[in-house]
Formats: sequence, structure tokens, C-alpha cells
Amino acid sequence: MDKILQVQNLTKNFRDFKLDNVSFSMEKGFIMGFIGPNGAGKSTTIKLIMNLLKKDAGQVLVFGLDNIRHEKEIKNRIGFVYDENYYYEELTPKEMGRIIAPLYKNWDDKAFSHYIRRFELPLDRKIKDLSKGMKMKFSLAVALSHNAELLIMDEPTSGLDPIVRNELLDILTDISRKEDKGVFFSTHITSDLDKVADCITFIHEGRIIFSSAKDDILENYCLVKGAIGLIRDEDRGSFIGIKENQFGFEGLAQDRKKLRRMYGESIVIEKPTLEDIMLYFTRRNRNA
Repeated sequence: MDKILQVQNLTKNFRDFKLDNVSFSMEKGFIMGFIGPNGAGKSTTIKLIMNLLKKDAGQVLVFGLDNIRHEKEIKNRIGFVYDENYYYEELTPKEMGRIIAPLYKNWDDKAFSHYIRRFELPLDRKIKDLSKGMKMKFSLAVALSHNAELLIMDEPTSGLDPIVRNELLDILTDISRKEDKGVFFSTHITSDLDKVADCITFIHEGRIIFSSAKDDILENYCLVKGAIGLIRDEDRGSFIGIKENQFGFEGLAQDRKKLRRMYGESIVIEKPTLEDIMLYFTRRNRNA
């Protein structure tokens, strides 16, 4: 399959933070969730992909092209959706569309009108008077109106109510499946990715923890629950993290067969969510 985004050993040093040899890739027609706690390096990675920051080392290839040498060509083929509105608030979507159109080589007025209608956006209402959900849909309409092959989205569902969030997720799924576009979706709302993501890249403290198909990740990890005092000290290394209270324990682990041999039917093994996995990895040295 065609790799539309390849990040290879990407490194950026700050005074109190380092993005450390970050590597992952994604393919056309897939939705990749990019997860991690606040301060993990998600926004820094996106800014480096977009060449908004100068990297210290590594390479970013978009559509197989170097993101610096071919920046103009690449940015004509991608759509970028922020978590906030950066358009002129006093203008209407119709007026804003006219301003944006000349910036893109492949701008398509018919596509813009199509997405405005599809997202049920009022063309003649000022952007400042639109709801947050409508502003996000407008950003998405702009991103899709120059035949973008890859959407890069930074916290697009943050602050949206559940109904609008679900509508946006349905739109993204439809775009990736029917229009064969890639969607790179950075978020801390992992429940959204449980619904729509094909693959997950998890970053923590500037390093990639894993980057793999979502179903494989959820199958490879397990939540283990049991009575208090059941875990022996020498067995704690079998867990990524453990949470204990007066009622019992819960832990995240990988080798469910080994744990079943160790504890038999005295434990309950369940499938985790992405949020469970992120929580235990980010708090693995503490009582999660």
C-alpha cells in the first residue's frame, strides 16, 4: 500500500523537552490516531511535519516527498484542521472561501459548495456567529476543497458536544473509506479513536511507545483484575502498571496466557480501551 506520511528519526531539542527519534508511517485510505497526554510531543510533531518548526534531525516524507524541499507542492495536497478558528471572524464562510481559493493550485469551487451544503453551513452568517461545531465543519470544508489527499487534524473534536463529535467522526470515516483519503488525527479524546481509527501512534515524553493497527493493540494488551493481596512482589514485573485499593487490584499487561497460568481463575481478564492503555503507560511508575 502507498505510504502517504513517513516520519523517520525526527528529533527536536528544547530547553526542557526533547522529541526523541520519532518514527512512524501511515497509508492512504486510513485514519491514524495520534495519542498521548498533554506535553507528550503531539503538537511539536505536527509542527515539524508542517515545517512550522526547524527539526534538529530526521526526515519527514509526505507522498514520498521531503517536507522541506517540496513544501509548496505538499501543502497543495494536504488539508490542515486546527482545534481553533483562525479565519477572519467578521467575514462569512462564502467571503472567506473567496479569499482562500487563490492560495491553492487545485481549489475547486464546486467541491467547496458541495461540502458547505453537506455540512449544512450557513453561507451568509458571519464566522464569529457560528457555533464551535460549525466552525470546525467550515475548517474541514476548506481542507477538502482543494482535493486534499491527506488531512492533518490537531484536536479537532476538543470542546465539541457529543452529537457534533459523532457527526464529525462519521464524516471522517466516510472521507477515508469512500474518497480514499488519509486522516492523521491528533487527540487526547481516545474514545473518538476507539470508534473510527484504523491505527494508533502513541507518544509519551517525546518518544513513540507504539505505532500499530488499533485492533492489534487492543488484542495485545489486557486488563487484569483480582483480589487485594493476590499479586506477589516478584510478579509485578509482568505488569505495565498496577492500580490498587482496599477492594482489589487492576493492572495492564501483555501476556494474558502467562497471567492465566500464574493465577488461574482467580483473576478476571478483560479487553482494555485506548484510554486504559494510555493511562497505565503514562503512570506506570505510580499507582495508576
